[in-house]
Amino acid sequence: MNEGEEDRVRLTQQEHKAQRKRSVAIALTLTALVVIFYVVTLVKMVGGHG
Repeated sequence: MNEGEEDRVRLTQQEHKAQRKRSVAIALTLTALVVIFYVVTLVKMVGGHG
């Protein structure tokens, strides 16, 4: 047995799906924030109103 392997938590299929959904939701939220910051930056640069 590998070192630390006995400490691992086994997730059920349902828990694994829930964790995956949370991960996807976090990734989408972070992507949306990046897009918002990018658009706001472009608008400020093009508009010249700083």
